[in-house]
Amino acid sequence: MSIDQHGNVLTDADPAAVAAYDDAVDHLLHFRSEVGDSLSTALTIEPGLAMGRVMEAYLGVLGTEPDDVAAAKESLTSYIATTDASGLQPRERQHLAAADALVRGDLVSGGRLLRALVVEHPRDALALAVGHQVDFFTADAPALRDRVGGALSAWTEDDPHLGQLLGMHAFGLEECGLYGRSEDVGLRALELDRSDVWALHAVAHTFEMQGRFAEGRAFLDERAGDWQQGNFLNVHNWWHYCLYLLEAGDTRRPLEIYDAVLHHAESAGLAMEMLDASALLWRLLLEGEDTGSRWTALAEAWDAKVAVPLYSFNDMHAVMAYIGAGRLRDAERLVESRTQWLAGDVDPAVTNVTMTREVGLPVARALVAFAREDYATAVELLAPIRSRVQLFGGSHAQRDAVQRTLLEAAIRAGRLDLARTLVSERLGINPCSPYSWLKRATVVQALGDEVGADLARAEAEALRTAR
Repeated sequence: MSIDQHGNVLTDADPAAVAAYDDAVDHLLHFRSEVGDSLSTALTIEPGLAMGRVMEAYLGVLGTEPDDVAAAKESLTSYIATTDASGLQPRERQHLAAADALVRGDLVSGGRLLRALVVEHPRDALALAVGHQVDFFTADAPALRDRVGGALSAWTEDDPHLGQLLGMHAFGLEECGLYGRSEDVGLRALELDRSDVWALHAVAHTFEMQGRFAEGRAFLDERAGDWQQGNFLNVHNWWHYCLYLLEAGDTRRPLEIYDAVLHHAESAGLAMEMLDASALLWRLLLEGEDTGSRWTALAEAWDAKVAVPLYSFNDMHAVMAYIGAGRLRDAERLVESRTQWLAGDVDPAVTNVTMTREVGLPVARALVAFAREDYATAVELLAPIRSRVQLFGGSHAQRDAVQRTLLEAAIRAGRLDLARTLVSERLGINPCSPYSWLKRATVVQALGDEVGADLARAEAEALRTAR
């Protein structure tokens, strides 16, 4: 009998393969690129290692890269077809079922199977980490909080990966709006392991959602050596840094960071990084900022990512890039392609079908309408779904691109009552956002309230000065 580092039983395997698999799990929990090398070592030593093959499938899905997902599906399908699963541990068979659902695009079933697994095996770190990411892809905030929260009682202070569990829990708490609790849990995670970039990311979110942009920037500056290199989250955490700068009124430094980190000639070309690049440039586009030729290279990078309908959240960011690059016809072609896909013989179990139909296509069509200066149509498309955009994944901070587009479209379309309502909602949630106060100034001035506009601008300036 073989045992992994967290006490989970594996089908008998070479101890060296199990050790390499344990290393791969450790790298995954730390978002290190070495995860692939360690897993490759494990499978070279023991090609039939069930948990190694399962992890291979999970990694193929988590990057949302079309080629990697296709390869993962082919490899796992072949493994299942040639393996006598009756000889595996029950937990391993559960993992195989979850992985099979995920490579087939059924994120909901895959996440559900993993959640059932960790009820019985709460110390299965791989199931918790992968399930947590699936919850992120499907924007299931309660599951982000409770999947890990329900397992924490099985972990102790001397567990080397307790910090990573707390980091995941902190992010779930943040997405549920429990910012104080999230910050406390995230900071505790970082006490246990300073290199826990997901915990750092969770704390960064709490600052963003509360308008504490100067504190957030200082927090990331103080820990620069812990997150800026050697992990898959460095680009995303730089994106958060840029959001703090934008709230402070700085549009120059974010573009410098964009060129140095977010997207440049040597970028890895990963979809999960490119969407951060699109999201940053789109915020600047909405405010009329000149971003030079950056959109052109980014749009070209997106070309290879949208050939197949894999993840609607990525599609939205590709449409942004096409619009920014002046490739409006390509944005329209992407919308047409996804429309035709839904009209065909699609499998309703594929999660992206619902994502695309309910949110992805309306958002993409609205972006195209916005680009055509048909702001009334953009409002008509976005307003009905503004309270359920979470259906196509991402975090609150990421999905704010949709809400900002709706607000800007409402202002430009002269839908001032709606714009006033949207701004009021934003300030009710976060009264410390200079962006929201400046939008309030724009709206109330258009409504004829010059004094109110001056007061709103003064509040924005005061917040920027104080923070």
